[in-house]
Amino acid sequence: MTEFFQAGEVRTAFERQGDGPALLLMHGAEASRQMFAPLLPYLVKHFTVIAYDQRDCGQTQAPERVATLVDLANDARKLIRALDFKRAHVFGSSFGGRVAQALAILHPQTVDSLVLASTWPLPRQYEELCPDAPRIAQLREALPHTAEEMAAWFFPEPFLQQRPELRRIFASARADSARAARRAVTVASTLSQGVADIVAPTLVLAGELDRVVPASVTLAIADRIRGASAVLLPEIGHATALQAPEVLAHHLIRFLHPAGVHA
Repeated sequence: MTEFFQAGEVRTAFERQGDGPALLLMHGAEASRQMFAPLLPYLVKHFTVIAYDQRDCGQTQAPERVATLVDLANDARKLIRALDFKRAHVFGSSFGGRVAQALAILHPQTVDSLVLASTWPLPRQYEELCPDAPRIAQLREALPHTAEEMAAWFFPEPFLQQRPELRRIFASARADSARAARRAVTVASTLSQGVADIVAPTLVLAGELDRVVPASVTLAIADRIRGASAVLLPEIGHATALQAPEVLAHHLIRFLHPAGVHA
């Protein structure tokens, strides 16, 4: 069931399911909380799972200006506190991983443990690290006309042959000011601090076949965070929550709630 949380001018849409420690899910740039629908059934036995729409995404309403990573991290902290949790486990995928890094850096007391998937490290910019950034930017700018080509970057072809409906997953992309603002924050927003400042226990997950953020870029994050672990996911592309929710859930539960792996 969709709920809403009002903080100042931001009205955040979210869903919460399950019981146990809080687990906040942060979606990627082109997505909304709906990307986690296949993942939730595997997690709700172990956590109070909170999936929400970031600014300029889904049903969340916010001022018409480009948000910063500080804004987005503060939004997440306010939501956690509004739901009567002092701390939460945090999972961030793709650009959501950038927001998760910012939350862990700016509000370390709010993050119990951190899982980063298919993302790139603060304070580095996407264009510095990902050689295909210009082509992906062109595809984003031309959505929804480039929806099928965009999907081919996010999912391996064998998987798209099994799930052909996902070739059109980006076909409903908005072309309004909110989407333009979202593109701007995704591309340019950063912090002066970097991943080396993260103190939360951290797991880094990378898809072997990720074409959006190369696995080597994601895995390198673990080398910069003290005590972090890293896992390469075979045959997985960029959108793990959609392609392999059971695999992703296994790693989340094993890292965040080891006693629940065999439950």
